[in-house]
Amino acid sequence: MNDDMQTTAAPDQIVHPDGRVELRHPSVISGTFTNAELAPTPVKQRRWTTYSYTALWMGMAHNIPSYLLASGLVAIGMNWLQAFLTITLANLIVLVPLLLNSHAGTKYGIPFPVFARAFYGVRGANLPALARAFIACGWFGIQTWVGGQAIFVIVGNLAGSGWLDATRYAGQPWTLWLSFGFFWLVQMVLIARGIDALRRFENWAAPLVTVAFLALLVYIVTKAGGFGPIFAQPSKLGWGADFWTVFWPSLMGMIAFWATLSLNMPDFTRFSAGQRHQVIGQVLGLPTTMSFISLVSIIVTSGTIVVYGEAIWDPVEVARRFDHPVIVIVGLVMAILATMSCNVAANVVSPSYDFSNALPRWLTFRTAGLLTGVIGILIQPWRLISDPNVYIFAWLGFYGGVLASVAGVLIAGYWFLDRTRLDLVDLYRVGGRYWYDRGWNWRAVVATVLGAVLAVGGAYSAPGKGPFPADGLLPWIKPMYDYSWVVGLVTGFALYLVLSAIRPTPPPAVPAAGVQD
Repeated sequence: MNDDMQTTAAPDQIVHPDGRVELRHPSVISGTFTNAELAPTPVKQRRWTTYSYTALWMGMAHNIPSYLLASGLVAIGMNWLQAFLTITLANLIVLVPLLLNSHAGTKYGIPFPVFARAFYGVRGANLPALARAFIACGWFGIQTWVGGQAIFVIVGNLAGSGWLDATRYAGQPWTLWLSFGFFWLVQMVLIARGIDALRRFENWAAPLVTVAFLALLVYIVTKAGGFGPIFAQPSKLGWGADFWTVFWPSLMGMIAFWATLSLNMPDFTRFSAGQRHQVIGQVLGLPTTMSFISLVSIIVTSGTIVVYGEAIWDPVEVARRFDHPVIVIVGLVMAILATMSCNVAANVVSPSYDFSNALPRWLTFRTAGLLTGVIGILIQPWRLISDPNVYIFAWLGFYGGVLASVAGVLIAGYWFLDRTRLDLVDLYRVGGRYWYDRGWNWRAVVATVLGAVLAVGGAYSAPGKGPFPADGLLPWIKPMYDYSWVVGLVTGFALYLVLSAIRPTPPPAVPAAGVQD
Protein backbone atom coordinates (compact mmCIF):
# COMPACT_ATOMS: atom_id res chain seq x y z
CA MET A 1 0.00 0.00 0.00
CA ASN A 2 1.21 3.54 -0.74
CA ASP A 3 2.23 5.70 2.21
CA ASP A 4 -0.48 8.25 1.44
CA MET A 5 -3.28 5.73 1.84
CA GLN A 6 -4.83 3.76 4.65
CA THR A 7 -7.61 1.22 4.75
CA THR A 8 -11.10 2.01 5.94
CA ALA A 9 -13.15 -0.30 8.12
CA ALA A 10 -14.55 -1.82 4.92
CA PRO A 11 -11.90 -4.16 3.48
CA ASP A 12 -12.73 -3.29 -0.13
CA GLN A 13 -12.25 0.48 0.39
CA ILE A 14 -9.21 2.73 0.65
CA VAL A 15 -9.44 6.12 2.32
CA HIS A 16 -6.92 8.86 1.57
CA PRO A 17 -5.66 11.37 4.15
CA ASP A 18 -7.92 14.06 2.65
CA GLY A 19 -10.97 11.84 3.30
CA ARG A 20 -11.65 10.75 -0.26
CA VAL A 21 -12.53 7.08 -0.64
CA GLU A 22 -12.08 4.66 -3.52
CA LEU A 23 -12.28 0.94 -4.14
CA ARG A 24 -9.19 -1.17 -3.57
CA HIS A 25 -10.08 -3.30 -6.59
CA PRO A 26 -12.68 -1.70 -8.93
CA SER A 27 -13.50 -5.12 -10.37
CA VAL A 28 -15.17 -6.02 -7.05
CA ILE A 29 -18.39 -4.40 -8.36
CA SER A 30 -20.12 -5.79 -11.41
CA GLY A 31 -23.50 -7.09 -12.50
CA THR A 32 -26.96 -5.66 -13.04
CA PHE A 33 -26.59 -2.43 -11.10
CA THR A 34 -23.45 -0.92 -12.53
CA ASN A 35 -21.72 0.22 -15.67
CA ALA A 36 -18.64 2.32 -16.41
CA GLU A 37 -20.43 5.65 -15.79
CA LEU A 38 -22.04 4.60 -12.51
CA ALA A 39 -18.93 3.01 -10.97
CA PRO A 40 -16.96 5.11 -8.44
CA THR A 41 -14.42 7.44 -10.03
CA PRO A 42 -10.84 6.45 -9.09
CA VAL A 43 -9.00 9.13 -7.12
CA LYS A 44 -6.37 9.56 -9.85
CA GLN A 45 -9.16 10.62 -12.24
CA ARG A 46 -10.60 13.22 -9.86
CA ARG A 47 -8.87 16.31 -11.25
CA TRP A 48 -11.44 19.12 -11.24
CA THR A 49 -10.08 22.22 -9.48
CA THR A 50 -11.60 25.28 -7.83
CA TYR A 51 -11.60 27.05 -11.19
CA SER A 52 -13.40 24.10 -12.81
CA TYR A 53 -16.35 24.55 -10.45
CA THR A 54 -16.36 28.33 -10.62
CA ALA A 55 -16.33 28.15 -14.43
CA LEU A 56 -19.01 25.47 -14.33
CA TRP A 57 -21.31 27.76 -12.36
CA MET A 58 -20.49 30.72 -14.55
CA GLY A 59 -21.50 28.63 -17.53
CA MET A 60 -24.65 27.31 -15.90
CA ALA A 61 -25.81 30.59 -14.33
CA HIS A 62 -25.06 33.00 -17.19
CA ASN A 63 -27.87 31.96 -19.50
CA ILE A 64 -31.19 33.24 -20.72
CA PRO A 65 -33.50 31.29 -18.35
CA SER A 66 -31.42 32.65 -15.43
CA TYR A 67 -31.89 36.09 -16.93
CA LEU A 68 -35.64 35.43 -17.21
CA LEU A 69 -35.85 34.78 -13.46
CA ALA A 70 -35.04 38.37 -12.57
CA SER A 71 -36.68 39.97 -15.59
CA GLY A 72 -39.82 37.95 -14.82
CA LEU A 73 -39.97 39.43 -11.32
CA VAL A 74 -39.73 42.94 -12.79
CA ALA A 75 -42.41 42.04 -15.33
CA ILE A 76 -44.83 40.96 -12.58
CA GLY A 77 -44.37 44.20 -10.65
CA MET A 78 -41.22 44.21 -8.48
CA ASN A 79 -38.72 47.05 -8.70
CA TRP A 80 -34.99 46.43 -9.15
CA LEU A 81 -34.18 46.21 -5.42
CA GLN A 82 -37.02 43.80 -4.60
CA ALA A 83 -36.12 41.48 -7.46
CA PHE A 84 -32.40 41.53 -6.63
CA LEU A 85 -32.93 40.80 -2.93
CA THR A 86 -35.35 37.97 -3.71
CA ILE A 87 -32.94 36.18 -6.04
CA THR A 88 -29.84 36.77 -3.89
CA LEU A 89 -31.57 35.37 -0.81
CA ALA A 90 -32.84 32.37 -2.78
CA ASN A 91 -29.35 31.47 -3.99
CA LEU A 92 -27.82 31.75 -0.53
CA ILE A 93 -30.53 29.40 0.77
CA VAL A 94 -30.18 26.78 -1.97
CA LEU A 95 -26.39 26.80 -1.59
CA VAL A 96 -26.77 25.00 1.77
CA PRO A 97 -28.39 21.73 0.54
CA LEU A 98 -26.26 21.94 -2.59
CA LEU A 99 -23.02 21.82 -0.62
CA LEU A 100 -24.35 19.20 1.79
CA ASN A 101 -25.18 16.81 -1.05
CA SER A 102 -21.97 17.64 -2.95
CA HIS A 103 -19.89 16.17 -0.12
CA ALA A 104 -20.77 12.55 -0.96
CA GLY A 105 -19.78 12.93 -4.60
CA THR A 106 -16.35 14.22 -3.65
CA LYS A 107 -15.76 11.73 -0.86
CA TYR A 108 -16.85 8.58 -2.70
CA GLY A 109 -16.62 9.50 -6.38
CA ILE A 110 -20.25 8.50 -7.05
CA PRO A 111 -22.99 10.18 -9.09
CA PHE A 112 -26.34 11.26 -7.65
CA PRO A 113 -28.41 8.13 -8.45
CA VAL A 114 -25.82 5.88 -6.78
CA PHE A 115 -25.72 8.22 -3.77
CA ALA A 116 -29.52 7.98 -3.55
CA ARG A 117 -29.28 4.17 -3.34
CA ALA A 118 -27.94 4.50 0.20
CA PHE A 119 -31.33 5.76 1.39
CA TYR A 120 -33.91 4.73 -1.21
CA GLY A 121 -32.45 1.30 -1.93
CA VAL A 122 -30.51 -0.03 -4.89
CA ARG A 123 -33.72 -0.19 -6.93
CA GLY A 124 -35.67 2.52 -5.11
CA ALA A 125 -33.13 5.17 -6.12
CA ASN A 126 -34.82 5.19 -9.50
CA LEU A 127 -37.72 7.11 -7.92
CA PRO A 128 -35.80 10.32 -7.13
CA ALA A 129 -33.41 9.81 -10.05
CA LEU A 130 -36.12 9.60 -12.69
CA ALA A 131 -38.06 12.48 -11.10
CA ARG A 132 -34.92 14.58 -11.41
CA ALA A 133 -34.28 13.29 -14.92
CA PHE A 134 -37.67 14.24 -16.36
CA ILE A 135 -37.42 17.74 -14.89
CA ALA A 136 -33.99 18.05 -16.49
CA CYS A 137 -35.54 17.01 -19.80
CA GLY A 138 -38.01 19.86 -19.44
CA TRP A 139 -35.17 22.28 -18.79
CA PHE A 140 -33.18 20.90 -21.70
CA GLY A 141 -36.15 21.61 -23.93
CA ILE A 142 -36.59 25.14 -22.57
CA GLN A 143 -32.93 26.00 -23.09
CA THR A 144 -32.93 24.49 -26.57
CA TRP A 145 -36.01 26.48 -27.52
CA VAL A 146 -34.33 29.69 -26.31
CA GLY A 147 -31.17 28.89 -28.28
CA GLY A 148 -33.26 28.13 -31.35
CA GLN A 149 -34.97 31.50 -31.02
CA ALA A 150 -31.59 33.24 -30.98
CA ILE A 151 -30.49 31.43 -34.15
CA PHE A 152 -33.82 32.31 -35.76
CA VAL A 153 -33.27 36.01 -35.06
CA ILE A 154 -29.64 35.98 -36.24
CA VAL A 155 -30.51 34.39 -39.56
CA GLY A 156 -33.50 36.72 -39.86
CA ASN A 157 -31.23 39.75 -39.58
CA LEU A 158 -29.17 38.38 -42.47
CA ALA A 159 -31.91 36.86 -44.65
CA GLY A 160 -34.68 39.41 -44.12
CA SER A 161 -38.44 39.17 -43.70
CA GLY A 162 -38.78 36.03 -45.81
CA TRP A 163 -37.14 34.09 -42.98
CA LEU A 164 -38.84 35.87 -40.09
CA ASP A 165 -42.32 35.81 -41.65
CA ALA A 166 -42.21 32.27 -43.05
CA THR A 167 -45.29 30.07 -43.18
CA ARG A 168 -46.46 29.09 -39.71
CA TYR A 169 -46.90 25.56 -38.40
CA ALA A 170 -48.28 24.92 -34.90
CA GLY A 171 -48.28 28.66 -34.26
CA GLN A 172 -44.62 29.30 -35.16
CA PRO A 173 -42.73 30.02 -38.43
CA TRP A 174 -41.27 26.85 -39.89
CA THR A 175 -37.90 28.60 -39.89
CA LEU A 176 -38.09 28.83 -36.07
CA TRP A 177 -38.74 25.08 -35.87
CA LEU A 178 -35.73 24.56 -38.16
CA SER A 179 -33.55 26.74 -35.90
CA PHE A 180 -34.74 24.79 -32.88
CA GLY A 181 -33.86 21.49 -34.54
CA PHE A 182 -30.42 22.71 -35.61
CA PHE A 183 -29.54 23.88 -32.11
CA TRP A 184 -30.73 20.57 -30.70
CA LEU A 185 -28.43 18.70 -33.10
CA VAL A 186 -25.37 20.81 -32.21
CA GLN A 187 -25.85 19.99 -28.54
CA MET A 188 -26.24 16.30 -29.24
CA VAL A 189 -22.82 16.35 -30.93
CA LEU A 190 -21.23 17.95 -27.84
CA ILE A 191 -22.92 15.44 -25.54
CA ALA A 192 -21.59 12.54 -27.61
CA ARG A 193 -18.05 13.72 -26.88
CA GLY A 194 -18.42 13.03 -23.14
CA ILE A 195 -17.87 14.72 -19.77
CA ASP A 196 -14.28 15.90 -20.39
CA ALA A 197 -15.31 17.75 -23.55
CA LEU A 198 -18.01 19.42 -21.47
CA ARG A 199 -15.45 20.62 -18.89
CA ARG A 200 -13.20 22.07 -21.61
CA PHE A 201 -16.14 23.82 -23.27
CA GLU A 202 -17.22 25.38 -19.94
CA ASN A 203 -13.71 26.65 -19.20
CA TRP A 204 -13.49 28.83 -22.32
CA ALA A 205 -17.16 29.65 -22.91
CA ALA A 206 -17.93 31.01 -19.43
CA PRO A 207 -15.78 34.20 -19.63
CA LEU A 208 -17.11 35.04 -23.12
CA VAL A 209 -20.69 34.81 -21.91
CA THR A 210 -19.95 37.18 -19.02
CA VAL A 211 -18.55 39.75 -21.46
CA ALA A 212 -21.67 39.46 -23.63
CA PHE A 213 -24.05 40.20 -20.76
CA LEU A 214 -21.92 43.18 -19.72
CA ALA A 215 -22.17 44.52 -23.27
CA LEU A 216 -25.97 44.20 -23.14
CA LEU A 217 -25.98 46.10 -19.85
CA VAL A 218 -23.83 48.94 -21.21
CA TYR A 219 -26.01 49.30 -24.31
CA ILE A 220 -29.28 49.64 -22.39
CA VAL A 221 -27.87 51.95 -19.71
CA THR A 222 -26.50 54.21 -22.45
CA LYS A 223 -29.83 54.25 -24.29
CA ALA A 224 -31.69 54.98 -21.04
CA GLY A 225 -29.44 57.93 -20.20
CA GLY A 226 -27.67 56.37 -17.23
CA PHE A 227 -28.63 54.41 -14.15
CA GLY A 228 -30.77 57.18 -12.63
CA PRO A 229 -33.92 56.70 -14.74
CA ILE A 230 -33.62 52.91 -14.39
CA PHE A 231 -33.31 52.80 -10.62
CA ALA A 232 -36.08 55.37 -10.31
CA GLN A 233 -38.64 52.92 -11.69
CA PRO A 234 -41.18 52.38 -8.89
CA SER A 235 -42.44 49.04 -7.66
CA LYS A 236 -46.00 48.24 -8.76
CA LEU A 237 -46.36 46.16 -5.59
CA GLY A 238 -44.99 48.55 -2.96
CA TRP A 239 -43.62 47.04 0.26
CA GLY A 240 -46.95 46.12 1.81
CA ALA A 241 -49.26 43.12 1.60
CA ASP A 242 -49.21 43.06 -2.21
CA PHE A 243 -45.43 42.59 -2.20
CA TRP A 244 -45.35 39.84 0.42
CA THR A 245 -48.11 37.94 -1.36
CA VAL A 246 -45.86 37.75 -4.43
CA PHE A 247 -42.55 37.51 -2.55
CA TRP A 248 -42.96 34.10 -0.89
CA PRO A 249 -44.02 32.07 -3.96
CA SER A 250 -41.40 34.00 -5.99
CA LEU A 251 -38.70 33.09 -3.45
CA MET A 252 -39.73 29.42 -3.65
CA GLY A 253 -39.53 29.59 -7.44
CA MET A 254 -36.09 31.20 -7.33
CA ILE A 255 -34.83 28.50 -4.94
CA ALA A 256 -36.38 25.82 -7.15
CA PHE A 257 -34.38 27.07 -10.14
CA TRP A 258 -31.28 25.36 -8.71
CA ALA A 259 -33.12 22.77 -6.56
CA THR A 260 -32.34 20.30 -9.33
CA LEU A 261 -28.59 20.87 -8.99
CA SER A 262 -28.85 20.72 -5.19
CA LEU A 263 -29.68 17.05 -5.69
CA ASN A 264 -27.41 15.95 -8.50
CA MET A 265 -24.28 18.02 -7.85
CA PRO A 266 -22.50 14.75 -6.94
CA ASP A 267 -22.56 14.09 -10.70
CA PHE A 268 -19.89 16.83 -10.91
CA THR A 269 -18.19 16.74 -7.53
CA ARG A 270 -17.30 13.08 -8.08
CA PHE A 271 -14.47 14.46 -10.25
CA SER A 272 -13.19 16.94 -7.64
CA ALA A 273 -9.55 16.99 -6.53
CA GLY A 274 -10.82 17.50 -2.96
CA GLN A 275 -13.60 18.91 -0.80
CA ARG A 276 -11.92 22.30 -0.59
CA HIS A 277 -11.84 22.64 -4.38
CA GLN A 278 -15.54 21.99 -4.89
CA VAL A 279 -16.72 24.00 -1.85
CA ILE A 280 -14.72 27.13 -2.66
CA GLY A 281 -15.45 26.80 -6.37
CA GLN A 282 -19.19 26.60 -5.74
CA VAL A 283 -19.28 29.35 -3.10
CA LEU A 284 -17.45 31.61 -5.53
CA GLY A 285 -19.47 30.37 -8.47
CA LEU A 286 -23.17 30.19 -7.61
CA PRO A 287 -24.09 33.24 -5.46
CA THR A 288 -21.78 35.67 -7.26
CA THR A 289 -22.66 34.67 -10.82
CA MET A 290 -26.39 34.51 -10.11
CA SER A 291 -26.28 37.89 -8.41
CA PHE A 292 -24.41 39.28 -11.42
CA ILE A 293 -26.79 37.90 -14.04
CA SER A 294 -29.78 38.94 -11.92
CA LEU A 295 -28.52 42.51 -11.62
CA VAL A 296 -27.86 42.67 -15.35
CA SER A 297 -31.33 41.30 -16.06
CA ILE A 298 -33.02 43.67 -13.62
CA ILE A 299 -31.22 46.74 -14.96
CA VAL A 300 -31.81 45.80 -18.59
CA THR A 301 -35.50 44.98 -18.07
CA SER A 302 -36.05 48.17 -16.05
CA GLY A 303 -34.15 50.01 -18.77
CA THR A 304 -36.51 48.72 -21.45
CA ILE A 305 -39.34 50.45 -19.58
CA VAL A 306 -37.45 53.73 -19.96
CA VAL A 307 -36.27 53.14 -23.54
CA TYR A 308 -39.22 51.28 -25.08
CA GLY A 309 -42.08 52.10 -22.73
CA GLU A 310 -42.64 48.48 -21.65
CA ALA A 311 -40.91 45.79 -19.61
CA ILE A 312 -39.36 43.38 -22.12
CA TRP A 313 -38.42 40.31 -20.13
CA ASP A 314 -36.97 38.27 -23.01
CA PRO A 315 -33.33 39.24 -23.86
CA VAL A 316 -33.68 37.83 -27.37
CA GLU A 317 -36.48 40.33 -27.97
CA VAL A 318 -34.31 43.10 -26.49
CA ALA A 319 -31.46 42.18 -28.83
CA ARG A 320 -33.80 42.31 -31.82
CA ARG A 321 -34.37 46.00 -31.14
CA PHE A 322 -30.69 46.95 -31.30
CA ASP A 323 -29.88 49.51 -34.00
CA HIS A 324 -26.88 47.82 -35.61
CA PRO A 325 -27.23 44.32 -37.15
CA VAL A 326 -23.63 43.41 -36.25
CA ILE A 327 -24.37 44.12 -32.58
CA VAL A 328 -27.51 41.99 -32.81
CA ILE A 329 -25.59 39.05 -34.29
CA VAL A 330 -22.68 39.24 -31.82
CA GLY A 331 -25.06 39.50 -28.87
CA LEU A 332 -27.13 36.55 -29.93
CA VAL A 333 -24.11 34.39 -30.71
CA MET A 334 -23.08 34.95 -27.10
CA ALA A 335 -26.63 34.04 -26.04
CA ILE A 336 -26.30 30.78 -27.95
CA LEU A 337 -22.99 30.00 -26.23
CA ALA A 338 -24.54 30.81 -22.86
CA THR A 339 -27.50 28.55 -23.49
CA MET A 340 -25.40 25.64 -24.70
CA SER A 341 -22.95 26.05 -21.84
CA CYS A 342 -25.74 25.76 -19.28
CA ASN A 343 -27.79 23.17 -21.07
CA VAL A 344 -25.27 20.42 -21.55
CA ALA A 345 -23.99 20.83 -17.99
CA ALA A 346 -27.14 21.34 -15.92
CA ASN A 347 -29.66 19.43 -18.02
CA VAL A 348 -27.84 16.58 -19.75
CA VAL A 349 -25.25 15.26 -17.31
CA SER A 350 -27.83 14.49 -14.62
CA PRO A 351 -30.49 12.69 -16.68
CA SER A 352 -27.76 10.78 -18.49
CA TYR A 353 -26.68 9.27 -15.19
CA ASP A 354 -30.27 8.95 -13.99
CA PHE A 355 -31.53 7.06 -17.04
CA SER A 356 -28.38 4.97 -17.06
CA ASN A 357 -29.08 4.06 -13.42
CA ALA A 358 -32.49 2.71 -14.42
CA LEU A 359 -31.10 0.58 -17.27
CA PRO A 360 -27.35 0.34 -16.67
CA ARG A 361 -26.86 -2.53 -19.12
CA TRP A 362 -28.60 -0.70 -21.94
CA LEU A 363 -27.92 3.02 -21.47
CA THR A 364 -24.51 4.68 -21.31
CA PHE A 365 -23.86 8.37 -20.63
CA ARG A 366 -24.05 9.14 -24.36
CA THR A 367 -27.16 7.13 -25.24
CA ALA A 368 -28.97 8.40 -22.15
CA GLY A 369 -28.02 11.95 -23.18
CA LEU A 370 -29.65 11.39 -26.56
CA LEU A 371 -32.78 10.11 -24.78
CA THR A 372 -32.81 13.33 -22.75
CA GLY A 373 -32.77 15.35 -25.95
CA VAL A 374 -35.75 13.47 -27.39
CA ILE A 375 -37.86 13.79 -24.23
CA GLY A 376 -36.94 17.47 -24.01
CA ILE A 377 -38.74 18.04 -27.31
CA LEU A 378 -41.78 15.93 -26.39
CA ILE A 379 -42.38 18.03 -23.26
CA GLN A 380 -43.17 21.04 -25.53
CA PRO A 381 -40.92 23.59 -23.79
CA TRP A 382 -42.32 26.56 -25.72
CA ARG A 383 -45.43 26.29 -23.55
CA LEU A 384 -43.49 26.33 -20.26
CA ILE A 385 -41.66 29.56 -21.08
CA SER A 386 -44.53 31.41 -22.72
CA ASP A 387 -45.47 33.52 -19.66
CA PRO A 388 -43.62 34.62 -16.47
CA ASN A 389 -46.52 33.47 -14.29
CA VAL A 390 -46.36 29.96 -15.72
CA TYR A 391 -42.55 29.93 -15.70
CA ILE A 392 -42.11 31.07 -12.07
CA PHE A 393 -45.24 30.02 -10.17
CA ALA A 394 -46.28 26.85 -12.01
CA TRP A 395 -43.15 25.25 -13.47
CA LEU A 396 -40.51 26.30 -10.91
CA GLY A 397 -42.75 26.35 -7.84
CA PHE A 398 -44.25 22.92 -8.48
CA TYR A 399 -41.19 20.84 -9.23
CA GLY A 400 -39.17 22.67 -6.55
CA GLY A 401 -41.47 21.38 -3.84
CA VAL A 402 -41.25 17.82 -5.13
CA LEU A 403 -37.46 17.76 -5.32
CA ALA A 404 -37.12 19.47 -1.93
CA SER A 405 -38.59 16.41 -0.23
CA VAL A 406 -35.89 14.28 -1.89
CA ALA A 407 -33.20 16.68 -0.67
CA GLY A 408 -34.61 16.40 2.84
CA VAL A 409 -34.29 12.60 2.79
CA LEU A 410 -30.72 12.70 1.46
CA ILE A 411 -29.53 15.24 4.03
CA ALA A 412 -31.19 13.40 6.91
CA GLY A 413 -29.79 10.04 5.85
CA TYR A 414 -26.25 11.06 4.91
CA TRP A 415 -25.46 13.62 7.60
CA PHE A 416 -27.63 12.60 10.57
CA LEU A 417 -28.08 8.82 10.29
CA ASP A 418 -25.02 7.56 8.42
CA ARG A 419 -22.71 10.43 9.51
CA THR A 420 -21.22 10.52 5.97
CA ARG A 421 -20.14 6.85 6.13
CA LEU A 422 -21.13 4.73 3.13
CA ASP A 423 -20.18 1.24 1.94
CA LEU A 424 -19.21 1.58 -1.72
CA VAL A 425 -19.54 -2.08 -2.65
CA ASP A 426 -23.01 -2.43 -1.11
CA LEU A 427 -24.27 0.47 -3.26
CA TYR A 428 -24.01 -1.88 -6.26
CA ARG A 429 -25.07 -5.31 -5.04
CA VAL A 430 -28.07 -7.43 -4.14
CA GLY A 431 -28.43 -8.43 -0.50
CA GLY A 432 -26.10 -5.76 0.87
CA ARG A 433 -26.62 -2.94 3.33
CA TYR A 434 -28.67 -0.90 0.87
CA TRP A 435 -30.84 -3.67 -0.50
CA TYR A 436 -33.51 -3.05 2.19
CA ASP A 437 -36.74 -4.81 1.07
CA ARG A 438 -36.31 -6.12 -2.48
CA GLY A 439 -34.16 -3.11 -3.30
CA TRP A 440 -36.55 -0.48 -1.87
CA ASN A 441 -36.47 1.48 1.40
CA TRP A 442 -40.13 2.28 2.08
CA ARG A 443 -39.18 4.88 4.73
CA ALA A 444 -37.55 7.13 2.14
CA VAL A 445 -40.40 6.60 -0.33
CA VAL A 446 -43.09 7.52 2.22
CA ALA A 447 -41.15 10.58 3.40
CA THR A 448 -40.69 11.74 -0.19
CA VAL A 449 -44.28 11.20 -1.30
CA LEU A 450 -45.86 12.82 1.76
CA GLY A 451 -43.39 15.69 1.60
CA ALA A 452 -44.23 16.27 -2.06
CA VAL A 453 -47.99 16.11 -1.45
CA LEU A 454 -47.85 18.66 1.36
CA ALA A 455 -45.54 20.91 -0.69
CA VAL A 456 -47.40 20.99 -4.00
CA GLY A 457 -50.78 19.35 -3.35
CA GLY A 458 -52.28 22.81 -2.91
CA ALA A 459 -50.85 24.14 -6.18
CA TYR A 460 -52.96 26.99 -7.52
CA SER A 461 -52.86 29.64 -10.23
CA ALA A 462 -54.41 33.06 -10.46
CA PRO A 463 -57.47 32.90 -12.75
CA GLY A 464 -56.30 32.73 -16.36
CA LYS A 465 -52.60 32.76 -15.42
CA GLY A 466 -51.63 29.12 -15.08
CA PRO A 467 -52.58 25.45 -15.32
CA PHE A 468 -53.86 24.94 -11.75
CA PRO A 469 -57.34 25.71 -10.33
CA ALA A 470 -57.66 28.98 -8.43
CA ASP A 471 -58.68 27.13 -5.26
CA GLY A 472 -55.74 24.71 -5.49
CA LEU A 473 -55.53 21.05 -6.41
CA LEU A 474 -56.23 20.23 -2.75
CA PRO A 475 -57.86 23.39 -1.34
CA TRP A 476 -57.21 22.48 2.32
CA ILE A 477 -53.44 22.76 1.84
CA LYS A 478 -53.45 25.60 -0.67
CA PRO A 479 -51.58 28.02 1.67
CA MET A 480 -48.61 25.62 1.83
CA TYR A 481 -47.93 26.02 -1.89
CA ASP A 482 -46.58 29.53 -1.32
CA TYR A 483 -43.81 27.89 0.74
CA SER A 484 -43.48 24.73 -1.36
CA TRP A 485 -39.72 24.27 -1.24
CA VAL A 486 -39.46 24.79 2.52
CA VAL A 487 -42.45 22.52 3.19
CA GLY A 488 -41.00 19.75 1.01
CA LEU A 489 -37.51 19.98 2.50
CA VAL A 490 -38.61 20.05 6.17
CA THR A 491 -41.24 17.32 5.74
CA GLY A 492 -38.94 14.95 3.86
CA PHE A 493 -36.12 15.53 6.36
CA ALA A 494 -38.19 15.15 9.53
CA LEU A 495 -40.36 12.27 8.36
CA TYR A 496 -37.39 10.19 7.20
CA LEU A 497 -35.70 10.62 10.59
CA VAL A 498 -38.90 9.70 12.44
CA LEU A 499 -39.66 6.64 10.32
CA SER A 500 -36.07 5.44 10.58
CA ALA A 501 -36.27 5.75 14.39
CA ILE A 502 -39.64 3.99 14.68
CA ARG A 503 -38.82 1.18 12.25
CA PRO A 504 -35.03 0.86 12.10
CA THR A 505 -33.52 -0.70 9.02
CA PRO A 506 -33.00 -4.45 9.51
CA PRO A 507 -29.45 -5.77 9.13
CA PRO A 508 -28.56 -6.74 5.55
CA ALA A 509 -28.73 -10.29 4.39
CA VAL A 510 -25.35 -11.99 4.26
CA PRO A 511 -24.43 -12.21 0.56
CA ALA A 512 -22.99 -15.28 -1.00
CA ALA A 513 -19.30 -15.31 -1.84
CA GLY A 514 -18.45 -12.99 -4.71
CA VAL A 515 -20.54 -10.20 -6.14
CA GLN A 516 -24.12 -10.98 -7.01
CA ASP A 517 -26.22 -9.88 -9.89
